Amino acid sequence: MRAYGISGLSPMDRFGVFLGRRRIRKALARYASPDVLDIGCGHQATQLRDLAPHIRSGVGIESSVSDEAKAVPNLRFIEGKAEDALPTLAAASFDVVMMISVLEHIPEPLGVLHECRRVLRPDGSLVLNVPNWRGKPLLVKSGFRPSRIHMEYHKFGLNLFAVARM
Repeated sequence: MRAYGISGLSPMDRFGVFLGRRRIRKALARYASPDVLDIGCGHQATQLRDLAPHIRSGVGIESSVSDEAKAVPNLRFIEGKAEDALPTLAAASFDVVMMISVLEHIPEPLGVLHECRRVLRPDGSLVLNVPNWRGKPLLVKSGFRPSRIHMEYHKFGLNLFAVARM
């Protein structure tokens, strides 16, 4: 599978990144200097690079990552599939795990969501952007309590933005 954005971003993709940025920053605002994992960060790691000045550290997972993204001092990257990369990460090592428009592309999402819970710290948050409500039952199945999942439509009602807290 080709990395998202390897051939550049379309105007629509750039607009989607712009719309998601505010919600992502709001979800991260509860942490003073978080450690962030971005699953499916894209070839340019646009969101993670945008967050770099506001986070302690960031890890991106993507099939291939640009040299520009790799040059950001507090970011590191794992090139490969989320399903393979997540088990290599230490438990309880991230304040925030992001999966922005990624969950729907993972063949076996439940296993990935279990791994997301495993790598989150006790007060951590999983931040998702999904195209439909299918994400909430998967979050519950992976161990997040329904009362700790907040979902709302955004991007003109085309997507759902979810934050699931430990």
